[in-house]
Amino acid sequence: MYVEQKFFVGLQDIDISNKITNKAILSFLEDAGGIHSNIAGYGLKNIKETNLSWIILNWKLKVFKRANYADTITVRTWSSNTDKLFAYRDFEVIDENGEVTAIATTKWLIVDIRNGKITKLTDEIVGPYKTENRQVFPEYKFEKLEEPEKISSSVNYTINRQMIDINKHVHNICYYDLAEIALPEEIADKTFNNLEIMYKKEIKLGETVKCEYAKQDNKNIIAIKSEDDKNLHAIIKLY
Repeated sequence: MYVEQKFFVGLQDIDISNKITNKAILSFLEDAGGIHSNIAGYGLKNIKETNLSWIILNWKLKVFKRANYADTITVRTWSSNTDKLFAYRDFEVIDENGEVTAIATTKWLIVDIRNGKITKLTDEIVGPYKTENRQVFPEYKFEKLEEPEKISSSVNYTINRQMIDINKHVHNICYYDLAEIALPEEIADKTFNNLEIMYKKEIKLGETVKCEYAKQDNKNIIAIKSEDDKNLHAIIKLY
């Protein structure tokens, strides 16, 4: 099953060059995926009856061309694969001329909100999504992202209420904000057409995290860690 949703690129969605930002793209993709889950019966509005909630583990995004302010874009999404524990969702961003301007893939698991335990993906859960045997990155497999060997700089940041979602921890899209906070000033306004995110542990309101930056193999790597270095929360690659 393919699901499509149109989005208007507003002022809050653009950078200083009037082009759509990566954070805005991720937000639109997330909303389109949520619409699909609502249709399938396992979305946000169904949690009270299913007691199940999807948790994202990874993003991979590639942008070919960026929409401008006031453009209308279409996001197409579908379930691209599943196994016993993990579900994979793919995306295409399409402009007003019908051109695919960005592609993305994601990895998810589903948890029982009553006990926080991972739930196996049964036919009852995945069947309504009507999985399509099609991937935007056909040869790609999510692998563990490694922390950089040598840190160039580090910024501490205390989590505020604006970053917290309905699960009472930092919303997955807001990790991109933390990555941008860590970027050195000389590349802070640079546009990155490729990004990868690996989530490891949730962050809660009031926690202070370290956003560690390094340049490695021509990629900008940001490790989000607890202030005491005990927990790795996420790794983001921008290139």
